[in-house]
Amino acid sequence: MQTTINNPSLYEINTRVWLRQFDTPNKRATLYDIPDSYWCDLQSKGMHIVWLMGIWKINADELHENDLSVELRKGYDAALPGWLDEDVIGSPYAVDEYVVSDDLGGRDGLAHVRKQLARFDLRLMLDFVPNHFSRATCLLGQFPGVFVQADDETKQPDSFNPELFFEGGSKKLFAYGRDPFFAPWWDTVQVNYGSSKARDYMTSVLQDIATQCDGVRCDMAMLDMNEIFFQTWSSQIILDMPATEFWVEAITTVKTHRPDFIFMAEAYWDKEWALQQQGFDYTYDKRLTDRLESGDLDGIRGHLHADIEYQYKSVRFLENHDEPRAVSAFGREASMAAAVIASTLPGMHFYHDGQWQGKTTRLPVQLGREPVEGIDDDIEKFYGELLASIHLPVFQGQWSLLAPRPAWPDNQTHASLLSWTWQDATTRAIVIVNMSGEKSQCRLNFSCQVNESEVLLNDVLNGTQYRRSSSEISGEGLYIELGAWCSHIFLIES
Repeated sequence: MQTTINNPSLYEINTRVWLRQFDTPNKRATLYDIPDSYWCDLQSKGMHIVWLMGIWKINADELHENDLSVELRKGYDAALPGWLDEDVIGSPYAVDEYVVSDDLGGRDGLAHVRKQLARFDLRLMLDFVPNHFSRATCLLGQFPGVFVQADDETKQPDSFNPELFFEGGSKKLFAYGRDPFFAPWWDTVQVNYGSSKARDYMTSVLQDIATQCDGVRCDMAMLDMNEIFFQTWSSQIILDMPATEFWVEAITTVKTHRPDFIFMAEAYWDKEWALQQQGFDYTYDKRLTDRLESGDLDGIRGHLHADIEYQYKSVRFLENHDEPRAVSAFGREASMAAAVIASTLPGMHFYHDGQWQGKTTRLPVQLGREPVEGIDDDIEKFYGELLASIHLPVFQGQWSLLAPRPAWPDNQTHASLLSWTWQDATTRAIVIVNMSGEKSQCRLNFSCQVNESEVLLNDVLNGTQYRRSSSEISGEGLYIELGAWCSHIFLIES
C-alpha cells in the first residue's frame, strides 16, 4: 500500500443507508456482503481512502425525542416524503460505545472490509466523535468521571440533564453535549476535557480504533481544544486548565505506534491552522466551499495565497453528509465548475457518495433509508472525465497560482476566471475555470519549456487539442475564451 500521497482522494459513504443496495430478499446486507467490484471501481476512479461513516454502536432502543422533533421531522419530510417511524434509526453521532454495530457485521465484519480495501490499495477511515456520547451510553455507569458533571452549587437547567442516572440508581447531574454558540444536543452527554480521566480514556479509544482502520475523521475537532472547551464550560463547572492540548497528547500517542495513521479534523471558526499545528494531517476547508457557493472569487484568490503547507493539509469538498448536495447548493452547471476547482487544488480531495451521479437530496443522518433518485448522465460523464484527468502523475508535482489578465483593455471578464498550474519533470498542467454564467476571456502567462515554435495544448477534460505559438504564451500571454461555467485542463509535454 502506498504510504505517502501528496493529494489523496477520499470517498465518504453513509454506511447504514448505503449497505441496503446489497440487501437480498432474505437478508439485510452487512459488511461481509460488499462485492470486490465495488472497491475495484473506486480504485479505478483514483480514490485512496474510503470513509465508512456511522459504523459504531448507537442506542437504537433509546431513540431520543430529539430524533422526532418538529425541526427534524421537517427535514425528514423534505428528504424522504412518506417516511415511516421505522426509517428513523438514530444519529450515528450519538455513539453508545466504540464497538462496530452488530447489525453491520461487528468487529470481524469491519476487519473483512479492511482486508478487501487493502487488496485495492484503499485505506479505511472511520468516525471519532470526541466531544460527546449518546445520553444513554453504557459508559455513564462504567466511567462517570469521563463526563461533565455539575458541581453541587451549579444550576444550569439548559446545560445539564436532571434525568440521567448511572447503574446502581445513584443520581448524577451530567451535562448535555454542546458547542458554545448553540443549544445543547439533547441526545448526547458531554466529555470532560478538563479531566485527565477523560483524556486518558479518549486516547485509549483512539488507540483501539487505530488497530481497526487507517484514519479517523474527528467530528467538530475544535470543540476539544483547551481554549474552546474552557470558553464553553468554565462558567458552569470548576475546571483546571490542562498544561497541554488533548490533540497533541492523543495524536502523538497513536502515531508512536501508527505513524501512518491519518487524523482529519472537521474544523471551523478559523481553527484549521491551530489544529494542524496540534498534529492533524488534514483539516476541513469549509471557507473554500462557502466562497465557491457565494461566488467570492477575490476571497478565493486570497485564500489560495496561504502557506503551501497549510494548503496541502486542507480538505477540499463541495458536499458531505452535513452539507447540501452540490447540485442543489451551486446549481447544476456551477457545481461542475466548482468540482474542477476543488479537485485540482493541493490538499485532500473529498467526494460524497452520490455526488458523481448528481444526487440532489441531503439525507438527515438519523434516517436509514434514502429516496430513489435517477442518475444525471451528463454529471456522471463529467466526473468520469475529471477523475481520469486529475489522477495523472503531474498532479503530484509542484503547484502554483496563476493570474489571468484582461484579454484587451476594456474587457474585465478575466475577473471571473481562476487558474493554476502543476509541474513535474516532464509535464505541465494548466487549470482554468470560468466561475460565472457569462462567456469570459483572458490572457495567461506561464513558463513553457518547449523548444519548438508551437505548443500543443492537450485538453484532457474536454478531449480537444490546440496548437498555439510559444512566443504568444511567453509574450502577451495565451488567449483563453471560456463559456459559462466551463473549464480547461491543459497538459503540455516538455
